[in-house]
Amino acid sequence: MDKTSFFQDVYEVVKLIPEGRVTSYGAIAQYLGTAGSARMVGWALNSSLTKDIPAHRVVNRIGLLTGKKHFGHPNRMKELLEQEGIRVKDNRIQEFERYFWDPKKELF
Repeated sequence: MDKTSFFQDVYEVVKLIPEGRVTSYGAIAQYLGTAGSARMVGWALNSSLTKDIPAHRVVNRIGLLTGKKHFGHPNRMKELLEQEGIRVKDNRIQEFERYFWDPKKELF
């Protein structure tokens, strides 16, 4: 797998996540046909923070803000999500299922 094109594919999916919605690293990996590569999706997003990619909308499979340390300030990811109307408590999205956006279902 070409890392550069995989990262670009991840960015293109993340750009499609609607404001006020979130998805998971694993859901992106599944959509891209690489179900076992959720961690690599995370690496791609860690590299995206200087680009215009809404990486704050991607969390782990249970709604934890596992990527928050890559946003410069420990609360920045939470702040960005809350600005979009998503409640976060103890670094976890509240009502995660309500806000979850599944690219396999939404993109066809």
